[in-house]
Amino acid sequence: MPLPTTFEDVEAEFEAFDDWDDKYRLLIDLGRALPPMPDALKTEATRVRGCASQVWLYPVREGDLLHFSADSDAAIVKGLVALVLLLVQDRRPADIDVAAVKANLDALGLARHLSSNRTQGLASMLARIGELAA
Repeated sequence: MPLPTTFEDVEAEFEAFDDWDDKYRLLIDLGRALPPMPDALKTEATRVRGCASQVWLYPVREGDLLHFSADSDAAIVKGLVALVLLLVQDRRPADIDVAAVKANLDALGLARHLSSNRTQGLASMLARIGELAA
């Protein structure tokens, strides 16, 4: 089965799964499908602070759009990164609404099933994206 390529596809898959193990597997698969981030971009300046795992986020302006390279050293967190990118990748900075992204993620029920460290890391990542888009 092909991986979802839109957030709406992920929502549909999450609704189809009864078991959170299946949802975690989907997140892990999404993370594995992220384009590789060059090691040279994994610097202290691109590291997202507030995450227990290592997370890197590197923005590039492409015309009037914001494109992110991103990675994490933890499988589920990398999947969360991929999930967030489905909502913010290749958008105009003015169109990136961190509160709307959080609401979309909350609708998946993630907050009830992530550890407090992952929940805090996700909040830190969203805050960083908001800073980069401002």
